[in-house]
Amino acid sequence: MVPLKELPKLSYQIIKPLIEMIKLKYFTFLILVFFFNFISPRSFYSSIEKLQIRIFAHLKIHSFQWSAISKSYKLIADNSPLEFNLSNFNLFIKGDSIEIKEKDFVLGTFKQINFLGDSNDEFKIKLTQPDRKIRTYQNNLTCSVVNGSIVLINNIDLDNYVAGVTEAEAGSKSNLEFYKVQTILARTFALAHINKHQAEGFYLCDQVHCQAYHGKPRDSKIILAIQETKGKVVVDDNLNLIIAAFHSNSGGQTANSEDVWGSKTSYLKSIVDTFSIQMPNYNWERKMLTEDWLSYLKLKFNYPSDSIMARDVALNFTQDNRKVYLEFNNLKVPLKTIRLDLQLKSTFFNITKLNNDSVLFKGKGFGHGVGMPQEGAMKMGKLGYSYLDILDFYFKNIQIIDLQKLDFFKDE
Repeated sequence: MVPLKELPKLSYQIIKPLIEMIKLKYFTFLILVFFFNFISPRSFYSSIEKLQIRIFAHLKIHSFQWSAISKSYKLIADNSPLEFNLSNFNLFIKGDSIEIKEKDFVLGTFKQINFLGDSNDEFKIKLTQPDRKIRTYQNNLTCSVVNGSIVLINNIDLDNYVAGVTEAEAGSKSNLEFYKVQTILARTFALAHINKHQAEGFYLCDQVHCQAYHGKPRDSKIILAIQETKGKVVVDDNLNLIIAAFHSNSGGQTANSEDVWGSKTSYLKSIVDTFSIQMPNYNWERKMLTEDWLSYLKLKFNYPSDSIMARDVALNFTQDNRKVYLEFNNLKVPLKTIRLDLQLKSTFFNITKLNNDSVLFKGKGFGHGVGMPQEGAMKMGKLGYSYLDILDFYFKNIQIIDLQKLDFFKDE
């Protein structure tokens, strides 16, 4: 039996290791907090505050009008500031340079012109050759001549760009939860493809193979969605930014990424999607002459259209669930190729013979079918599902994470 006077000493001996462990853990916690907030360098993603986006990338621009909405813009030409009185300019291509006019007064001809504003500043652009409607943009603009055309680069805050993409890709007058989803996917896509046009001197362009972007959005709910999802992106189980795929309507079932693009992922999996059913782009039809259809198959894929059995397969093709091929014996005709060549809305279609002269393609859905169908996501938002519910439904094995936390875990 332990003497009573020894009990305090013995208790301390028992408790001492526990106290030391608590001290160590607390000290480690403080070190981690200090490291995360003060020492850890800002890595790639969280350091990106502005994006260089080429606008009107599909056009050969020879002249345009620039006008400031905000009054704080500075005009820098070939690295030197220019004095000006007005906030409206006309710019014209002159060989490998740009001439800038303030009304009828020529300010000069320069290799590069920059309109520099603050984070809340806005400007308007009206292309005059070729003629296009006025668009409103935010932040800065750089102008130069490349291959006989004026190249316009919008140097813009990341979230201002994401807001513009959200409206261009998803339209206006939708619900807030859907906009939250679209902003997160747009931010994820932008950062995952940040070097797509690096060799050309900018990050991304405003065309759909990057992301559609037409300048500042008009719907105030998009700005609110940006604020409530600030810094959030979608990653897979390995903390890699996902392929943020979306399309218009799944037709009731999404597609596996490997069935469309040949690349398998853990998160782009085919699911049954009842939310897209009976939405505007759920159904479509296309008629075609029977001989045109059979001739196409024969010429493109060497399909044995002269065979009665092969003709029967080609004229009576059905999909209860999404298929990848139209098959006859060992021949596999990719449905994605048919869709591309015949300009069909989706690969999710049935073919029926109407009479001796024509066939009917009766399809479901609009787009490639991979990832999130926008109309299904809109429907979920209207029914009260949160943006987290929507992302978790259409993407499997994902996490929604803040960029700074992503950087921290990546560094670890």
